[in-house]
Amino acid sequence: MQTGLKISAFAVGLAAAFGSAYTVGDALDPAVAPKETAQKDGHGAKDHPAAGESAEKGSELPGGLQVSDGGFTLDLSTKRVEAGKPAELRFAVVDEDTSRNVTAFSPEHGKELHLIVASSDLTTYRHLHPVRAADGTWSAPVELPEAGGYRVFADFTPDMKNAEGVTLGADLAVSGDARPEPLPREERTVTVDGYEVTLDGALRPGSGSELKLEVEKDGRPVTDLQPYLGAYGHLVALRAGDLAYLHVHPNGEPGDGRTEPGPEVFFTATAPSKGAYRLFLDFRHEGKVRTAAFTVHAGGAAPEKPAPEHGESAGHGH
Repeated sequence: MQTGLKISAFAVGLAAAFGSAYTVGDALDPAVAPKETAQKDGHGAKDHPAAGESAEKGSELPGGLQVSDGGFTLDLSTKRVEAGKPAELRFAVVDEDTSRNVTAFSPEHGKELHLIVASSDLTTYRHLHPVRAADGTWSAPVELPEAGGYRVFADFTPDMKNAEGVTLGADLAVSGDARPEPLPREERTVTVDGYEVTLDGALRPGSGSELKLEVEKDGRPVTDLQPYLGAYGHLVALRAGDLAYLHVHPNGEPGDGRTEPGPEVFFTATAPSKGAYRLFLDFRHEGKVRTAAFTVHAGGAAPEKPAPEHGESAGHGH
């Protein structure tokens, strides 16, 4: 029987003005979220909610909303980059007690720190693998195609006694002529780089549910997926609007004697609330990592657009 790994869920306060055009330039300073007490998230097992347990309780704020939490601060040196041009993200995790950069981390899923970058309209997603220097500064090359607001998430566990996983978030501005897109429509099968990936299962608010993703190529099941971050698939879910975040790992792992290398990869996930989510599946095959993206709605189908009143236009077709 496959065992569902626990989930980290966190929310960030990004405002997205979908469908309107605006310009992001040097005058735009990313907002810094207020410093408040929050639930700790991350990859560490201690801080994940159990299956079926809501990730948002009472007045507690999920992690990732804040630039500072749990005694640590995400110091993002790179405040803005230019759309379509290679850049380098530089940052450090600062211990608030010592005011020094953290240099010792407990690896989770093969990495000391996981860095996620996502646009506020959920059309751009990057899972980066930064490199840490001896002084605790991190760097990662990145090229973001579209201008607008982005969020940078750092997910890590400090290597110290009784340390729990921490997820911190900071805003990043990408300059240029920004035209945010509407959330992509819901589809159960998507094609990426010649691969067809099919999603089965429902994301439920407040309770664990199984998601199955099946990978095919040229109409044939892919049965030789390669391990990526210690698994045959890596799934991230972001809630539309505020980018509440679920970091999910598959049920089972390579070498456990029961998990096959495809074509199916299973996950157990809990949504923090009803709403629309964007799922990003990373999988490795033939030495290359590819990402398949899906839109799903937790707690019900997507709301239907109201019918136009008499005399009103229903809009332009494409």
